[in-house]
Amino acid sequence: MKTLLILRHAKSSWKDPGMTDHDRPLNDRGKQDAPRIGQLLCDQGLHPDLILSSTAKRARSTTKRVVEGGGLAVTPQLLDELYLAAADTYIEVLRQQPSEYQRILVVGHNPGLEELVLLLTGTSLALPTGALVQVEFEIDSWFEMPDNGRGKLVAHWEPRGLS
Repeated sequence: MKTLLILRHAKSSWKDPGMTDHDRPLNDRGKQDAPRIGQLLCDQGLHPDLILSSTAKRARSTTKRVVEGGGLAVTPQLLDELYLAAADTYIEVLRQQPSEYQRILVVGHNPGLEELVLLLTGTSLALPTGALVQVEFEIDSWFEMPDNGRGKLVAHWEPRGLS
């Protein structure tokens, strides 16, 4: 069994209209929400073996705060190809991961992540900033990850629902 955790980056700032999209930072709410997601991972016993994150500043900052908030002993891998990636790109990247990883967390962007959840589980789910989804697969290798709705949607959390 493999578990995929899908996290949309936390709320980002739009204060500087001249800033490139890739360089937008988290806003205050995002800075507060991300560590709470990390704590949730810890509380749920969902410590990832591997974290794959977009290189966008808001995704990197979310990832850093999640790791710190959850006390996770994992060094995230930053991947350019996950910046504004489509669902098929996430699947390609995931299928290349070693079988030794049981639980992988991906941190990225919409609409790709919503498409990914739909493709993997057959469930259409809105993912606001900071939303986390848990999907399980009855597979032994990430190479076998199905993209036909056969993943099991186990849980879905949003920052506003966390204490």
